[in-house]
Order: sequence, then structure tokens, then C-alpha cells
Amino acid sequence: MLLPLPLVLLVLAAADTTPATPPATPPDTTVSAGAPPATLASVVLLPAAAVRFATPVPPAPAPSVAPAAADTGRRRAVEHSDAYYTRLTIHRWASWATVPLFAAQYAAGQQLLDKGDDAPSWAKQAHPALAGGVAALFAVNGVTGGWNFWESRHEPGARRKAHTVLMLLSGAAFTASGFTAPESEDGGGFEDDGRPRDLGDDDGRSANTHRTLAISGMALALAGYALMLPPFRRD
Repeated sequence: MLLPLPLVLLVLAAADTTPATPPATPPDTTVSAGAPPATLASVVLLPAAAVRFATPVPPAPAPSVAPAAADTGRRRAVEHSDAYYTRLTIHRWASWATVPLFAAQYAAGQQLLDKGDDAPSWAKQAHPALAGGVAALFAVNGVTGGWNFWESRHEPGARRKAHTVLMLLSGAAFTASGFTAPESEDGGGFEDDGRPRDLGDDDGRSANTHRTLAISGMALALAGYALMLPPFRRD
């Protein structure tokens, strides 16, 4: 059926004046690299608590550990008291008398053993005086050396320990030699023919025992004395 022409024109005019509804498009969520913070906040809306927990926490710095000092093999500096160095000075100066005393005592004692009453007067007079000098030397060095050894007992060093042991053994030998010295009321401990009087080994007072112990004490003391001299002494 054909519509009248005026009615067709009216329908077409109504269709041209109706606005076309554009299709719905999803929102653009693309964020450019240079977008300001306000744009980012408008795109991603998160609660404040979520944003706070999402912030990365930097790790705690590791505790710094100082590198271990390299072992150079050198001795560490050790501090001692002023009294320590005073005793050390006395000990060293007194030690210089060791060799002269031993040499003179050996010479005097040998004269007495070989010649008896015919021994020179210097040997008879010097022998007991030199024995007293050796006893005084060991008393001074025993106190100063022993005291310093105790103060430095925690320091390493086998040489000083060996020195101390040798000097203690030497002192014991000299003490025993003094108790075994020949004695008598006449002849100064010698027989009428000038030979040393042997009182017998049972009571330990023979001249030979006295001489052996004295020489042993000298040998031990000289060995300990040498340990404190170059090239053994390094400090």
C-alpha cells in the first residue's frame, strides 16, 4: 500500500532530528609516563591504609664487622710498671758481675784443692769472700728476676722461662755446694800433707762433692746467662 507523499516526508523529517546515541566506550586507563601525581590518584583509587602497606620498606643495613687484623708475626707492645723497668735495670747491671765472679771463684777454689795449705794467701782469703759475692748476686737477681717474671707471667716466651729454670737450678747447686764445703778446726779443711780433707760421702761434706756442685752451678748459671744475650735475645 502506498502512503501519501506528505506522510512519508513527515516520517523522514522526524528521523533526521532524533540524536544518535553514541556507543558506550570503556574509560581510558592508560597512564602516560609523565602524568602528574593527581592523574595517578584519579586512575587508581586505593584506601589510605592500603597505600601505606604497599609502600616498600628498605631492608635494615647489615651490621658492619671490622676486618680482622692481619697477623704480621710481630710482638704486641706490652706495658709494664715503672718498678718493673727499675728491677730490670738492677738485674742487668748485676748480671755483668756473673762471669768475673765465677772465674775468680774457680781459680781460688782450684788453688785450694791443688795446693792445700801451700795455696797462696789471696786464694785463701778470696775464696770465702767470692762465695759471699756469688750468694749476694743470686739474692739480688733472684728477687728482681723472679718479681719481673711473675709480673710478665702471661706473656709468651719460652726463652725467659728456660732462663728462670736454669738460674733456679744453679742457685740450688750453689746452696748445696755451700753445705758440702770441707771444714775443720785446723788446716782450713785440709789434711796435714796439704791435700783437701775428705770428710766422707756419707754426710755429704767431701771436697770433691763441693767442687762438683760448684762447677755444676756455674755451668747452669752461664747457660741461663747466655740465653739472655744475642743471638738468643730478640726483644
